[in-house]
Amino acid sequence: MYLPRYGGHNRTVAHHELRTVGVEEELLLVDPVSGAPRAVSGAVIRYAKDQKGITLSGKEPEALETELQREQLETGTAPSASLADLADEVRRGRRAASEAAAGVGAAVVALATLPATVHPSITPSLRYRRMANAYAQTAEEQLTCGCHVHVNVESPEEGVAVLDRIRPWLPPLLALSANSPFWQGRDTGYESWRQQVWGRWPSSGPTELFESVKGYRAAVEAMLDTGALLDEGMIYFDARLSRHYPTVEIRIADVCLHADDTVLVAALVRALVDTAAQAWRAGIPPDRVRTDLLKLAVWRASRSGLREDLVHPVTRHPVPARAVLEALIDHLTPALTASGDLATVRRLLRRLLERGNGARWQRQVYARTHDLTAIVSEAIAQTSGTPEEP
Repeated sequence: MYLPRYGGHNRTVAHHELRTVGVEEELLLVDPVSGAPRAVSGAVIRYAKDQKGITLSGKEPEALETELQREQLETGTAPSASLADLADEVRRGRRAASEAAAGVGAAVVALATLPATVHPSITPSLRYRRMANAYAQTAEEQLTCGCHVHVNVESPEEGVAVLDRIRPWLPPLLALSANSPFWQGRDTGYESWRQQVWGRWPSSGPTELFESVKGYRAAVEAMLDTGALLDEGMIYFDARLSRHYPTVEIRIADVCLHADDTVLVAALVRALVDTAAQAWRAGIPPDRVRTDLLKLAVWRASRSGLREDLVHPVTRHPVPARAVLEALIDHLTPALTASGDLATVRRLLRRLLERGNGARWQRQVYARTHDLTAIVSEAIAQTSGTPEEP
């Protein structure tokens, strides 16, 4: 199993320094008028490469990447220590994707599923074709968009210790980010239907405790030995060690409609990593909650988001979503205070609760217009929109 190098060019994090955080966002490509999906990811990236002014994070336009389906695109930010810088990076990425899509007559939207009926087309790479052949309808239907947050860790040992300790606290992140209530032209009744579709992959979801780097490697290698996965890139845990960077990668969230919500999720993830790492150094053992209970908590967050009860990360009992969020903030307050992020997180969370997550926004648009196309049209503007007022 490949593990990235720690140290050297990718400097480790000292305990008094802020950990850097980066975000990958998957976006849908649509027609700007009809809202219909556009299978043009390859053309969008070629256009970006030809236009020297379209860049991400001061990098070459290759930071725009294809995904499994030709109707989607991925952006990535540079690692940032400050939330203000991260917010700029997220918006820069969305603008770059919007400009490149416009260059081929398309637009991008930060929706985790497309509301209208869609028949996606696989990106014509060898790996994706192998996936389509191996996983059949599961792969064919995977037009879903997530938000992946990377936070740097100083060693694989710290990374695995973090993975073991953040497990019960991940479902609230899904509830906050839920942005996929519609699927194939109908309201699913779920806040995050993406989670239900994504859960069809055989390696997705919460994990058992790994206990050590050796345990993590053994788990991954045992999964690969079954032959059910094509390669290590298909280790689709809700949280995993990155294969390419000295980071932990938290993958449970839907892509957020509003860039501010992306920043909120990233801030909470960094605080979770800090809190878990500090607990590990202090010799505090992880919560040994069963994986089947974690799956139930994830399902509950997917089903009702912020509308109803969630499973409390400590008691495992159903409580109102706001009570779970209060528990999450209480759990993270020391880390958020140390990073200087507490006031920003409280402000962003208050704003999200006032207007609702992406799922609530989509349903409000549909209730007003009775038109699924209107959701996509209005989401185009929201995706690359200006920051909200304080």
